[in-house]
Amino acid sequence: MSSPSKITVTAPARLHMGFIDLSGSLGRQFGSIGIALNEVNTRLTLATSDKRTITGPSAQRAGRCLSQLCEAMSVSDQVSINIEAAIPEHVGLGSGTQMALAIGSALNAYYSLGMTVRDIAAVMDRGLRSGIGIGVFEHGGLVVDGGRGEKTITPPVLVHLEVPADWRFILVLDRGQGLHGDQEIAAFEALPPFPQQEAEHLCYQIMMQALPAVAEGDLQLFGHVISQLQIAVGKHFAPAQGGIYASKEVGKAMAWLAKQGAVGIGQTSWGPTGFCAVESPEIADSIVNQAKVQFADVVNLDFAVVSANNHDGASRLVVASY
Repeated sequence: MSSPSKITVTAPARLHMGFIDLSGSLGRQFGSIGIALNEVNTRLTLATSDKRTITGPSAQRAGRCLSQLCEAMSVSDQVSINIEAAIPEHVGLGSGTQMALAIGSALNAYYSLGMTVRDIAAVMDRGLRSGIGIGVFEHGGLVVDGGRGEKTITPPVLVHLEVPADWRFILVLDRGQGLHGDQEIAAFEALPPFPQQEAEHLCYQIMMQALPAVAEGDLQLFGHVISQLQIAVGKHFAPAQGGIYASKEVGKAMAWLAKQGAVGIGQTSWGPTGFCAVESPEIADSIVNQAKVQFADVVNLDFAVVSANNHDGASRLVVASY
């Protein structure tokens, strides 16, 4: 059977809304909650070629992923990859995991390898801390992962829920970059132990308040829990990132957004991107228009409105032969 001639993969960005137990004081480390996004994604096409070519945004990162994947899969890297869109790198939206899974899924289909998303993630060492990127690639919507135990290869998805369709998330983007790579690893290693009592409280809050709130469409309660989670995690990360927010400008914008009625105030992953939630597209658009005026003199800030990607299997893979 011949290989398909062209495979297109779309992988969604994600909001990482916080870790549950950073120190593993209850036996499993990390555990996290997050949401797949519609409007920000990585989209690429892998096609037959007589030489290796990579074009488009984040081509350098894609090249590293291709080399690592092809070596691990024992297949040729003589393919063409055209990247139509790429999640911005190192801003807290999951660019690395989604690029790795997108290219890995394309190679898997092209060479008919029979690998799962989890197999690809393990090959690329994704999910060493958070399993949200893998979970939203598989499922979309809101996911909660179970962190890492002694036998964990990739963090398991424990919960998958659809996010109410009207909810909107406002992103506050700083043109700088958050901690990543060796800096991120060093920051985690330098953090003090996360209090067990705090981890217990966050587990209860997420399980018995935030998740039922999503199921019942109660944005206020969901937002309250996420804000509390973000405060707890932000204070813990503060020594590594200089405060609850990695960007002081983003922090000021988030405080202003809270005064406008937004809820679920926080920073995704190591930032610097901030996020918050409101109940409808109309409210989101109105607040963002005001924010652009309010912060017009802060040249490094951008504001965007995004929605949850609820598609089961949020990543999209299209195979074509000709």
